[in-house]
Amino acid sequence: MTIMSEIQFSNRLTDEITVSPEAIEQLIALTKDEPDVNGVRIFVAGGGCGGMSYGMTFVDQPSQYDCVLERDGMNIYVDTVALGFLEGVEIDYKSQGVNKSFVFKNVFANTGGAGTCGACGAAGGGCA
Repeated sequence: MTIMSEIQFSNRLTDEITVSPEAIEQLIALTKDEPDVNGVRIFVAGGGCGGMSYGMTFVDQPSQYDCVLERDGMNIYVDTVALGFLEGVEIDYKSQGVNKSFVFKNVFANTGGAGTCGACGAAGGGCA
């Protein structure tokens, strides 16, 4: 008789992704007046000649496949599939004049997703 050991899934992130204090501060400010929001999800979307892209959205209820990074009371969720593409990413918040945005650094560095091509037909350009 073979006994199989049960593998425990750890859903706590430690240093897989890094979020700057400025980005945490902005995320807290964005979610503080949203009573049903439990945190923010970082997601990855693929496709097209531009390769993979990233984004963030509010989370009201995490899924069973989410990993969570908790910083200063802010929950940042990443599902296990996206985590494979985001490991090593640094999320920052930059303000230059009137331009303010979250900045993802080193995105897709481990996966080779350069996001460039030579034959983009439409969708607003952006290919190099």
